[in-house]
Amino acid sequence: MTAARQQRKSRLALAASVGLVLAACIGQQAVAQAALDDRTVVNARTGLGLSGFDPVAYFTDNKPKIGLPEMEFSQGGVVWRFANEGNRAAFAENPEVYAPRFGGYDPVAIARGTSVPGHPLFWTVAGGRLYLFYNDAARQAFIADPGRYIETAERKWPEVARGIGR
Repeated sequence: MTAARQQRKSRLALAASVGLVLAACIGQQAVAQAALDDRTVVNARTGLGLSGFDPVAYFTDNKPKIGLPEMEFSQGGVVWRFANEGNRAAFAENPEVYAPRFGGYDPVAIARGTSVPGHPLFWTVAGGRLYLFYNDAARQAFIADPGRYIETAERKWPEVARGIGR
């Protein structure tokens, strides 16, 4: 094999390797982003999901807890904050478990066919998922019949999500 041919073959092998690495990275990013809702409520001033509250604390501490700036994790264009390293690690491993369902939009509003951002202080965990509400009245309505609201919101979410940000 000539030296020129060996160089071409080496460059092709290098390009193929780089292509495979890039494809793997892009695939991993797509999977990570798909694990969360396509639309997530983000504080426009800070870029924070849940306005800086720790999403894992709703499950572990059974209350909202503000996250620390030094305990951040970014995913899909959203910056999440955590109260401690363990919570950050748990979220990084399973964001689809801890991130608010419907991206933090109120499931009562979604069931009605509209998008209203939830507030981190009006919340509940139902069926192993975190739900945020616009106000306490929406939260109380949801708690009275979570199955009905979840089922209706799940059905309407794809259409409602398409209209967010337009």
